[in-house]
Amino acid sequence: MFKFLFGRTSKKPEVIVRETQRETVMRTVRELNEILPGLSPRASIGVDLQHGTLSIALPEQMPDEAKALPAPEPKPEPEPETPKTPDALDTADTATKPDTPAKADKP
Repeated sequence: MFKFLFGRTSKKPEVIVRETQRETVMRTVRELNEILPGLSPRASIGVDLQHGTLSIALPEQMPDEAKALPAPEPKPEPEPETPKTPDALDTADTATKPDTPAKADKP
């Protein structure tokens, strides 16, 4: 905890074990091969040979997510608001009022 204050307790150098690129690729492929066959519906896997990349199109909801949570409800898109101009307000007022005869001027 206080190595920076008191120094190391042992004089042996720490050995940092790093994974080689080959080991990283092999581990990743092994993990993908363990996971992908269990998906239902199957994931679509694409290979881009020009760039040397893989792409995986996963389903919207994974099987373990379906067990844990209810399916998400689609959210309705909000309707765009129309700006209210004075002309729009005048037409809206006349459209909502019933037609009434004009009152005669009182003498």
